Amino acid sequence: MITLRKSEERGRSTHGGWLHSAHSFSFGDYFDIKHQGHGNLLVINDDTVAGGQGFGTHGHRDMEIISYVLEGELAHKDSMGTGTPNSEATGIVRPGDVQRMSAGTGVQHSEFNNLQDRATHFLQIWIKPKFTGIRPSYEQKHFAQAQRRGQLALVVSRTGANGSVSMNADASIEAGLFDGQESFTKPLDTTRLTYVHLARGELLVNGQHLSGGDGALLDGETELALSQGRSAEVLVFDLARQ
Repeated sequence: MITLRKSEERGRSTHGGWLHSAHSFSFGDYFDIKHQGHGNLLVINDDTVAGGQGFGTHGHRDMEIISYVLEGELAHKDSMGTGTPNSEATGIVRPGDVQRMSAGTGVQHSEFNNLQDRATHFLQIWIKPKFTGIRPSYEQKHFAQAQRRGQLALVVSRTGANGSVSMNADASIEAGLFDGQESFTKPLDTTRLTYVHLARGELLVNGQHLSGGDGALLDGETELALSQGRSAEVLVFDLARQ
C-alpha cells in the first residue's frame, strides 16, 4: 500500500518573518492527529531561513536530529563544543553534508544561516532513539553528488555502515539524485516501513508521481522503484514500526 502526503497539505508556520517551515508531521503549534510521523520517524521540517537569521540556543533531550542542507549554509554550535575554534567539527553544514546530533541526556545548541545575503534551505529530521540516556554526540559527513547520482547512497544508519553517519536509532536514510532516464530499484522488507520524501524536483515512486515536498509511505510493498526524475533529490527512510 502506498499513502501519499502531498506538499500542499503539509502544516505551515512562519516565525518573525525570517523562518518559513513546512511540516510533514505534527510539530510545534501544528497538530494533525492523522499525521504524527511513521514508525520511529517523528519530524520532517522543511525550513527556509533568511540570511544571517536562525535559532538561538535551546535544548533537546533523547532525540536523534539530522540536518540535510539543500541550499546555502547552516552554522551549528552546541554545548559539546561543536562549532568552536577548538573543535574538530566546524559545524558548518553545506549541500551534500549530513549532520547528526544525538541529544541523549541533554544538549544545548543553536543553528543559524551562515550566509548574510541569501536564504538557507534545509530539512530537519527527528527520529526516536533506540536507547535513551546516552551521552550526547555529534557527527557530520559529506556525500558527493557522484555517490548519489542515479542511485541511493546510505547516508545515515544504525552502525555507520558503508561510510554513513551513525545514529542511535533503528532506522536508516538513503539519499539519491535522479534525472532523465536514471532509475533505481531495490527490494523492501515488508516487516518494516519505508518513507520517501522528495526534497525537490519530480520523481515516480512505484508508479506514483511526486513533486518537491511530497512524501510517500510504503507499507507492505515488496520493492521500491524510482524513475523519471526531473532534477529530483530524494530521501528514503527505512523505519521500525514501533
